[in-house]
Amino acid sequence: MAVAVAINSSEGLHYNGKVTWLVALSCIIAASGGLLFGYDTGVTGGVTSMESFLKKFFPGVYIQMKEDTNLSNYCKFDSQLLTSFTSSLYISCLIASFFAASVTRDYGRKPSIIIGGVAFLFGAVLGGIAENIYMLIIGRLLLGVGIGFTNQSVPLYLSEMAPPKSRGAFNCGFQLCIGIGGVVASLTNYGTEKIKGDWGWRISLLMAALPALVLLVGALFLPETPNSLIQQGRDNEKAKRLLEKIRGTDDVQEEFDDLVKASKASKAIKHPFKNILRRKYRPQLVMSIAIPFFQQVTGINVISFYAPILFMTIGSGVSASLMSTLILGIVATSMTIVSSFVVDKLGRRAIFHAGGITMFVTQVLMEGREPRCDERRLQHLGCGLDLHIQLRFCIFMGSVGMYASFFFFGVWVALMTVFVYLLLPETKNIPIEKMDTVWRKHNFWKRFYKENKIQEPLLSSYEQIA
Repeated sequence: MAVAVAINSSEGLHYNGKVTWLVALSCIIAASGGLLFGYDTGVTGGVTSMESFLKKFFPGVYIQMKEDTNLSNYCKFDSQLLTSFTSSLYISCLIASFFAASVTRDYGRKPSIIIGGVAFLFGAVLGGIAENIYMLIIGRLLLGVGIGFTNQSVPLYLSEMAPPKSRGAFNCGFQLCIGIGGVVASLTNYGTEKIKGDWGWRISLLMAALPALVLLVGALFLPETPNSLIQQGRDNEKAKRLLEKIRGTDDVQEEFDDLVKASKASKAIKHPFKNILRRKYRPQLVMSIAIPFFQQVTGINVISFYAPILFMTIGSGVSASLMSTLILGIVATSMTIVSSFVVDKLGRRAIFHAGGITMFVTQVLMEGREPRCDERRLQHLGCGLDLHIQLRFCIFMGSVGMYASFFFFGVWVALMTVFVYLLLPETKNIPIEKMDTVWRKHNFWKRFYKENKIQEPLLSSYEQIA
């Protein structure tokens, strides 16, 4: 059995520098990109529980809510059209992320952030003024493009700007903004739900334009990262001066040299997607797939998105469901703040373990038996595999029962926690450009490097993260 060993991560501590005002301000602005994803996730689940919204765009669901008393509450949201509305964002987000990767690499992190802000702004406005389902879905597609660009570029920007010893806390800023966006969305929904007519859901959707404006205006004043300037082949002296400015010291030669070496190594790779399949990059490939996969199948995004509907299925009214969702968001955001203070001291693995154990216990406690939807209503939905687990959550919940769904997620949480314990090395205090060292020292992953007698140049931060 391969158990992850504790690595004395003194690598990178010799880099000079501190958290300067420029780094702090730039990262606050960039991290606000998390508001986009957080607000959209929070607001959409609430809006889809509002009667005026359902009556206008999804009358079939509205009629079932009002008239079909024999059908389980969560089965009433079984609608192909409603599923198309919610899933359209994730489809466009997936497609946009491929283009975002190229833009971020070739033109810089800043342009990618700006494109994301613009797309999200137009999507929010179009959704807020929608008069038919087509306008609504097109707006969702634009929101997905915005999230695809910002979720790809913002974490990379934060990682490159932050000093190695504080990188965990800075990246928590992105997650913190996601939580804040969700809380603001829940507050907005709770207030607008009481507004008569269509103005309630319209205000909720239009308010998504505010975080987009904050990001867009702020991004215009952001500096590009030194990593990006070097990677694009611009003036290396300019990149070095910027590095000195953001680190608050003139003694940055060692870090600068590592950035240049990493950039040269990345440019030497002619076919990056083919190259990542090589044996020596197996650890990075596994983690880049496994961690996002576990994040989805543990159910946290699904629960956040469908929280108002979930609370409605257990008998809460619309207002009570929105208030419960708000409380859920406040707790989650509070824990993000706590983790940001301890992540660079305790390490990433400790946070993973604490979160995994907590989620497992609470989700297993939700196990139980619920009546299923009529099998005839599910026959037209046995076909195809969707791009995102959220696309069929209501259908899945209707077929196996809400509480059994939590048990399903709990099993994945347990698998994730074991995976982290065995295979994920600690990375605190390690510069991105030297991340290769943690794999070479790990009990399991080091076997993939034994065949390489001479250590090859390190990948750039872009290849390490993207």
